Amino acid sequence: MPRRGEVLVAIVNSVRDMEIARHHHWYRIPVETVEKRLSRYWAPQWIAFYQPKVFGSEAFAIHYYAQVVCIQQVYRWQLFPNEAENPKTCKQYYKLTLADLEELPQPIVSRRQRRISFIPTNLVKLTTALDVQELY
Repeated sequence: MPRRGEVLVAIVNSVRDMEIARHHHWYRIPVETVEKRLSRYWAPQWIAFYQPKVFGSEAFAIHYYAQVVCIQQVYRWQLFPNEAENPKTCKQYYKLTLADLEELPQPIVSRRQRRISFIPTNLVKLTTALDVQELY
């Protein structure tokens, strides 16, 4: 039986973050975000990526998803060891280690073209939805 939260749709804020997911097989979510907004649906078995305006022709849609292989709590400096020290350096994140990204047969579009952050959903909805609203 599918459960809400087995898939977490998450925004990919930058091309760099998508490249990290695609080539280095991980994605990060601030621990405080999970505690405040996602604790009822934690921990996801799958993650799907909503791409905003910065992705041009792929914007305002979900094209890719991946299975979550492992979840670890880490500091930002562990994720980005070459990043200059800044106020976020000691921030804690959940590092989701991912299997290879898979492409949905048909993108799930946001007809309203609005920005979303996280949508807990299930795999059935992810693989059948045509519009982001259908994921809720």
